[in-house]
Amino acid sequence: GRNLETVGEPNRANTALRALCPLCDAEIALPPGGLGQLVPDYTALGRGGAAGTTGCDLCADGAAAKRCQSCGVRLCLFCCQAHRRQKKTASHVVVELESSRDCSQAGKPFFCPSHPSEELGLFCEQCDQPMCQDCVAERHRQHPYDFTSNAVHRHGDSLRELLRSTQQCMSTLEDVLGQTDSVGNAIRTRAEAVATEINAFARGYVKAIEEHRDRLLKQLEDLKVQKENLLHLQKAQLQQLLLDMRTGVEFTERLLTSGSDLGILVTKGVVTSRLAKLNSAAYSTHPNVDDSIQFSPQERAGQCHGYEVFGAVICKAVDPTKCTLHGEDLRSARQNELTGFTLLCNDTTGERMGRGGEAVMVTITHKDKKDCAVKPTVCDNGDGTYHISYSPEEPGLYAVCVYVKGQHVQGSPFIVMVKSKFRKHRGMFHCCTFCSSGGQKAARCACGGTMPGGYQGCGHGHKGHPGCPHWSCCGQVKRSSECLSGFPSDRSQRSLLRTVEL
Repeated sequence: GRNLETVGEPNRANTALRALCPLCDAEIALPPGGLGQLVPDYTALGRGGAAGTTGCDLCADGAAAKRCQSCGVRLCLFCCQAHRRQKKTASHVVVELESSRDCSQAGKPFFCPSHPSEELGLFCEQCDQPMCQDCVAERHRQHPYDFTSNAVHRHGDSLRELLRSTQQCMSTLEDVLGQTDSVGNAIRTRAEAVATEINAFARGYVKAIEEHRDRLLKQLEDLKVQKENLLHLQKAQLQQLLLDMRTGVEFTERLLTSGSDLGILVTKGVVTSRLAKLNSAAYSTHPNVDDSIQFSPQERAGQCHGYEVFGAVICKAVDPTKCTLHGEDLRSARQNELTGFTLLCNDTTGERMGRGGEAVMVTITHKDKKDCAVKPTVCDNGDGTYHISYSPEEPGLYAVCVYVKGQHVQGSPFIVMVKSKFRKHRGMFHCCTFCSSGGQKAARCACGGTMPGGYQGCGHGHKGHPGCPHWSCCGQVKRSSECLSGFPSDRSQRSLLRTVEL
């Protein structure tokens, strides 16, 4: 059989030893005396003695037929007679060998491990263990005890109650195990169903992707054929024009070198007309098409068989000379205020690109202070427009350069006038000084108006009044305007400031 395995470090002092059961994995603390002081399993011992063999315990040859209740041995018929004839065992009670169950219950007597000759027939209630008569007088002196036949009734009831509770727990565990198995089967079934759905989705998706791929390749082939046909047509026209020019040039050169004077004069009109017509023929100095064919994998391409697909063949190419700049604050800005403008990208035909991803670069440099540069922020709106924002720290003129693919766009570079911080009005927006000051004669207004009678400020209908409400600090007639007055330094200006603030 399997042996108990010790757990821990048994050689270390003051270290509790623990044993691990190889059957149930239960870990128990060993008594100070070691394994020898563990409570023996008398049921297992009785079962082992009863079920080991069915032969006679004395001769080991014959089959056991009876059993001696006094010494607990199994006897064959021959040994039974000899057992009764012997003087020492003649008084022993010999009974018939009963069923295996009765035999197990009435198995061999259990002897005390401390007193091997004494049978265990008593039970110590205080120590909760069986004992013999000699144990009562020694280790269990003055301990309450009773016969095992009486104690088993009291302790058996609690064991039976605990057994019923354990059996209920076993039933609950069996139900939980059954539910666990059911859930496991459901998980496997559901996983198989989901796997089927995934495979079906993947097959449909792959089919949609392959069909979209074929459609893109066909579109690419059609675009290639279209561009090649246009090139072939242009090439044929240019070749024909070149052939006509070469023929005209050769004829004219031959006429001038080999022809007579009369012949030159006679054919001059025809040759001149022909060469003039050839020189005036319209033709493009560049190929009519370019190689601007691109594939955009992020481009949404609609749906195919219910699946959304991406990727489009794009034949548009951005033309920096056709890109334009827009915005109210394109050429003016304020110091330390965020401003910006918009770049609109167009293709070679002037049509809007409709998509982002272009290489846009912007530089903003102070014209007088070369080391004063502004770091702009370029935001790709994804629709062919780009918003450029910046915040200048110094006033003055700035040169703004906007590049697309390394080339200036239309209108680049350009100059931006950065004004100083917006100067707020320090006076009041009034109709006249007489009304706003409550008729004070010393109150003045920056509009320069005066009134008769010693009034130094303006009044309705009097000299210098602008004829409309205005700011007392600078005379501006627009309420949302910037103050134009300087910071006063002399006494008269300070007096004006005080009356204005009044």
